[in-house]
Amino acid sequence: MPAMDGIEATRKITAIDNDAKVLILTTFDLDEYVYDALRAGASGFLLKDRPPEELVSAVRIVASGDALLAPSVTRRLVAEFASRPRRPDTPEGLDELTDREREVLVLMANGASNAEIASQLFVAETTVKTHVGHVLQKLRLRDRAQAVVLAYESGLVRPGSA
Repeated sequence: MPAMDGIEATRKITAIDNDAKVLILTTFDLDEYVYDALRAGASGFLLKDRPPEELVSAVRIVASGDALLAPSVTRRLVAEFASRPRRPDTPEGLDELTDREREVLVLMANGASNAEIASQLFVAETTVKTHVGHVLQKLRLRDRAQAVVLAYESGLVRPGSA
């Protein structure tokens, strides 16, 4: 991109429209680039070496409101958060979640889709979508990616606890 990089473009897009869904498609598999992209408001991060059908699927996933990270990125992100000391303070809004909303947040953080969460909790997928919406609203988050980060940072979920 000649005028600015993808991170800056993402910042500008999400500053104009907080509900915008941005999928970063890059050759840079660097942790700092991933973190900067997520901080800038990206809902997805995928490497360009993926097959075309996977890229199309990624666009659909992010456009539907879900978050997506390349598997290699997810592994490193989980390892990074696992190595960090637990935050001493409880994130604002976490104590406002109902038991069911916490359960949904944990399942989201463990990588479950809405359909998988619905199946595990024996509820309709629309009910799960409602719970996810409440979680995002109460925690003042934009998307599932931010919810997953918060779940790990707060210690609500730990790697290998699934």
